[in-house]
Parts: sequence; C-alpha cells; structure tokens
Amino acid sequence: MRISRFFVLDRLSVDKTFQIPTDTAHYIIHVLRLRVGDPVVLFNGDGNEYAGELSLVDKRSVKVLINAKLALTCESPLSLHLGQGIAKGDRMDFVLQKATELGVTEITPVMTERCNVKLSSERWEKKSQQWHKIIASACEQSGRNQLPMLHPPVTLTEWLKQPTQQVRLLLHPEANKALPSLPIRSQGARVLIGPEGGLSDAEIYQAGEAGFHQIKMGPRVLRTETAALTVLSVLQAQFGDLL
Repeated sequence: MRISRFFVLDRLSVDKTFQIPTDTAHYIIHVLRLRVGDPVVLFNGDGNEYAGELSLVDKRSVKVLINAKLALTCESPLSLHLGQGIAKGDRMDFVLQKATELGVTEITPVMTERCNVKLSSERWEKKSQQWHKIIASACEQSGRNQLPMLHPPVTLTEWLKQPTQQVRLLLHPEANKALPSLPIRSQGARVLIGPEGGLSDAEIYQAGEAGFHQIKMGPRVLRTETAALTVLSVLQAQFGDLL
C-alpha cells in the first residue's frame, strides 16, 4: 500500500505531534478516509521526510505523531531554472505541476509581450499562492522532499538581466542547433519558454543579446506547455537522472 505524503510548513521533529492544516485535514478525512494509526509521511522542504502515524482523526482535525526522520532525496544532480512565459489558466498550472515532477530546481513566471494574463499586484499574490500549492502537491505525489524555488513573476527584461553561470537555452522552431550540440556544464541550464503565441521577434533578439542559445526540438511546433516539458525531459535524460 502506498503511504500518503503531505507537505506542511511546520518545523518537524521526531516524537512530536503536529496539527495538520485544515485543507489537508479535510482531504485526509473525507477523501482518503484515513484512520488513527494509519502511516503517513510529512515533509517541509528541508530535504528530509518524516514518517509518522495519525494520532487523532475527528470531524475537523487531524494530528500526526512523528516517529522517524529520514534523510532521503530524489533530487536531480542537474540544476534547471525554467523561465516560463505566463500562459492562461490550466496550461500554466500544468507546466508547474509537470516541471516539478521532472525535477526542475527553480521556476520563474515571465511576463512577455504576448502574455494574456493581466492582474493586479494583489491578484498576482493570490495566483502565486495557488501555484505554490500546485508545486507542493506535485512534490507530494512525486516523492520530492524539496520544493523547487518559485520566484515572483517578473518581466522578460528583468529575468534576462539576472546573472547566471548556467547555459542559457531558448526553444525556437526555426533554430538550427540541437540540444546535444551544446555543452551543459555542471552549473546546469536556464531555459526560456514563450507563452501562447511565442516570443516576439524583438524578445527573441533581446534573449540572444543576453546569451541565450536558440535550440530546436524536432520538426514540429510545440505548444508552450509541451515545449517546456519536452526540453526539461531531454535535459534530464541526457544530463540528469531521468534514465
């Protein structure tokens, strides 16, 4: 039987009892229908996981008694920073979820000319909270004990100015370079993916001036969510731990 895993923000320690957050408690009680004594695993992003058992399950509250701390990791040796042009609705959620499962290290939502998502600062904050929950859930499912860093949304110009030692990659359907032709150093890769409709010519030029190599993934034009996951998968397969 697969043991359920849950992300919590608390500082965890052995032989202590912890209150599970309300949303997660509701899921445990009404969806999973777990009972007192059932084993669970908690993690808080510190790189460890904490095995325990349910010590209290009532109509609204769940508590877990931690009985072991395990220094387990399934993090990739390849550092990957995804700069994702912000896509509408479920597409962005899908990219964040699957990129997390594929072992991405950092994610920055990037606002571009063709970004169709226009929000106030307050709504951006709510959107970021929603994205963080999606990432945490993907870590629960995939066995990761460390959450990838989710940076606040920034403009493309701001993101391109950030210093990095990573190899800079830009997926472009008309590129003449393939990924295997580029040396991916131990510092990893920084990958830029445009939103629906892609990047504008001016943005592609701007990325080139910032040191981004244009690469091509086969003869077909990929949707934004497909492009991100294809590049991450190939990078992990060739330089990380996917195969």
